[in-house]
Amino acid sequence: MANTVQVDILTSERTVYSDEVEMVIVPTIDGNLGFLPNHSPLITGLQIGQIRIKKDGEEIELATSGGFIEVKPDQINILADTAEFPEEIDIERAKRAKKRAKERLQKSDEARINETRAESALQRAINRIDVVQGE
Repeated sequence: MANTVQVDILTSERTVYSDEVEMVIVPTIDGNLGFLPNHSPLITGLQIGQIRIKKDGEEIELATSGGFIEVKPDQINILADTAEFPEEIDIERAKRAKKRAKERLQKSDEARINETRAESALQRAINRIDVVQGE
């Protein structure tokens, strides 16, 4: 394959993806960034969002909940907290998690368990639903 870069996506449990690709777009702490072969070295954090991989004219999407990316000219390593393909996501579970998180955020201040935790859970659930629905 001409003009490609090796991409490895790893979680603490498994190697999620490993292949030569034309481009990868990730949700970094500075916004979405795209990486092509021969990119300058970079290490940055990931946030909740979608990892998009472009290979052979097609796009592959994964949901991630954060982590880190290390970019080298010939290698991109993504160390993700979680990384899921759409077919691995239980959409009904994600919808229930979204509903629970919204309910927690709507409670009065005294009854809130942890607003930051609920907001993060809501973002993760919405992201997983978006990946399954191709949004």
